[in-house]
Parts: sequence; structure tokens; C-alpha cells
Amino acid sequence: MRIVAGKYGSRSLKSPKNDATRPTQDKIKGAIFSSLGNMFDGGNFLDCYSGTGNMGLEAVSRGMNHATLVDNNKGAVSVIKENVKSLKADKETKIICGNIFSVLERLTLKYDVVYIDPPYAKQENEKLLQRLDDLDLVKMDGIVVIESLQEEIWPDQMASFIKYKEKTYGITRISYFRRENEE
Repeated sequence: MRIVAGKYGSRSLKSPKNDATRPTQDKIKGAIFSSLGNMFDGGNFLDCYSGTGNMGLEAVSRGMNHATLVDNNKGAVSVIKENVKSLKADKETKIICGNIFSVLERLTLKYDVVYIDPPYAKQENEKLLQRLDDLDLVKMDGIVVIESLQEEIWPDQMASFIKYKEKTYGITRISYFRRENEE
């Protein structure tokens, strides 16, 4: 696993020695970031189930100012810390160990991009989008990306987030939502 592009491009990342995390494959990660296009000229990135820090570190590498990396697994958080240290990205990141629903209450930034890739058996994405909306943590026109199993079908709208794109890669579905004003 590696950083695909940007200032940390081609740098390797560590992953846990167990199967507690499922890092996003480089091919899928590259496709996601290509789909997001010019979202990376500054701004904030929230990785809700960070695992290795892979997605948030890719976002910082490509030009985001800050990535908040959240995971409730202490072993994963240890690996995230190692990866942040190896890239010398500690000023651009905040690592939080805890359940994402509890952590949301403490966040003070507004995010341009939120990445949601929970363990496939523990999908609570509709609830999570509603909470992000209730707490006003995503900027207007901000993007939420959900990685799930291909057979998971998400509604066209969840809270104030409207689905605008969906792609499948083998067994993986990537769904893109944009926060819009409710009228």
C-alpha cells in the first residue's frame, strides 16, 4: 500500500499485521481521488474509519490542508501514527481513537470531503450522514464518499446529501454524495 500521488507520492504505508482493517486498494483509491478532481486545493478531509490513514494521507499529499483520521481500533491507530510520522505529516493531521459517532460531537472543523469506509458488516452510513448533517460538519457543496459492498444500494438522498455518482470496482461500490441546501 502506498500514497498514489502528490507530495508524498509513491511513499509506502504500513498496515496492521492482522485483518482488523481493509485498506482501500491503490487502484480504487486512485479512481476516487481522480473522480473528486480539483477538491484538493486546501480544505479539510475527514476519514471516519481510517484504518491505516491511507485515504486521509492521500488527501493531504494531494493538497488538502488537514485530515482528521478517526478509528476505534487501538492497533489501527498505532499504525496510523506510524504512517503519519514516516511522512512527517503530523502538522497536517489529527488522529483520534474512538467511535466515530462519539467523536463527531467533539469535532470543530467543517469538512470539504468526508470518507466513510466502515467494516462492511457494520454499515451505519445513513445514520452517520444524518449525524454529520445535524452537527453541520460538512461544508455546503462538500462531498461524502461511501465505500461499501457492491450489493449495498444507497438512497438518492440521505439527510441533505444528494447522490450524484456511483461506480463499482469488483465487489466494491463507491457512492458520491454532495451536500446541498434543502429547499
